[in-house]
Amino acid sequence: MVTAAAVPGPTGNPLVGSLFDLTRRPLRTYLAARRDHGDVVRFLAGPPGLRAEFFAVFSPEGVHQVLGSEAANFRKENAFYDELRISVGNGLLTSQDDDYQRQRRLIQPLFTRRRVDGYANALAQEAQALAERWRGLPGGEVDAAEEMSRFALRAVARILFGADVDEAVAVVNRSFPVLGAYVNERAFAPVRLPRTWATPANRRGLEAQRALYEVCDRIIAERAARGGGDEDADDLLTLLVRARGEDGERLDPSELRDQVLVFLLAGHETTATSLAFALHLLAKHPEQRKLAQEEARTVLAGRAPTAADLDRLPYITRVLKEAMRLFPAAALIGRRAVEETVIDGYVIPAGAQVVVAPLVTHRHPEHWPEPERFDPDRFLPEEEKGRHRYAWFPFGGGPRACIGQHFSMLEAVLALGVLLRDFEVEVVDRRVALAQGITLRAASPMRVRVTAVG
Repeated sequence: MVTAAAVPGPTGNPLVGSLFDLTRRPLRTYLAARRDHGDVVRFLAGPPGLRAEFFAVFSPEGVHQVLGSEAANFRKENAFYDELRISVGNGLLTSQDDDYQRQRRLIQPLFTRRRVDGYANALAQEAQALAERWRGLPGGEVDAAEEMSRFALRAVARILFGADVDEAVAVVNRSFPVLGAYVNERAFAPVRLPRTWATPANRRGLEAQRALYEVCDRIIAERAARGGGDEDADDLLTLLVRARGEDGERLDPSELRDQVLVFLLAGHETTATSLAFALHLLAKHPEQRKLAQEEARTVLAGRAPTAADLDRLPYITRVLKEAMRLFPAAALIGRRAVEETVIDGYVIPAGAQVVVAPLVTHRHPEHWPEPERFDPDRFLPEEEKGRHRYAWFPFGGGPRACIGQHFSMLEAVLALGVLLRDFEVEVVDRRVALAQGITLRAASPMRVRVTAVG
């Protein structure tokens, strides 16, 4: 067994350790760390007196401990979750203990497969509206990242708010990028200034938060005043307002807002990332693109997609899974170890900050031959059967696995099916820079050329 101080890791800068590498190019730094030091890596970051120690875990077995078998020992307690909790509330993404268990009990019934499949018609309408808009664009070039973000935000806002979608989309589209950058900058700053100080960053971040809170609070209040909406309304906010536990417990207005903000954030940024990279990868790989297009045009010929088509589009599903392998929206996941534990033979001390990195584990050469190669057939049933459960975990795992993963897959498969049915796609920007904010995103244009067919 190797003690914490002897865990291998990069030396970094003599004054600040790995701070600059982790803040300026975190994804490249974690990939290099696994290559150079193995499956458990110790990082030191920050100047003397403020230097932080944390451990990155890359093996599927180690990830299983952190997220699955020993999940109770690894809590969502670090600077990132602290800042996110303050900014978007104590919803399912950030809450813990009794708060989390209570919220999960109330919300889980709203995310059954049957309930989610009921949203397929609305998702298909948004995908068809996107296709119509593309037909009217001059020049035929689109930025996949921007387009998929706009689509996914409209889709999740429609599912949440129903008829109130337009105002909410405008506010979220303007405010979330500002608030996300604010959370990320504060979370990884060596020194965090009080939010009450009137710095330019604080003013921008708090104004974005205020705008989001106001639009959510207004829509929630109007819905509550109508008794949760019309009797036959099935938008998610109406269902949240009506949700009751066995003892009559319910979500209060601030808890409703927290859940809405988390669903808007997690529900649109993650799906947008998956769709954008799937489209871009297909644009770069004509052989795989042809297979996906043939499937879409055969299955969806002349009609709108339905929930049943999720099982009829297996190749497109594999494309999305492979895109999520190479470019998982949650590229890095942080936890704090409550008690000392041993991972892959290394001692992780009590109180240590621990990071698992889907982007790195998804490219682990012991589990993924030629890991940089785009190959949707890695997700054929016979290939998946023999693979470690935590070699691929874009939706997390264990008791905190994403509640919305079926919704995300349904939305992404139906949308990609519509776009591949209706358009030829060619790559313009072959190389795309990556950045890590609240989620993984493109830091440079991701343009593709789309040409309508038929």
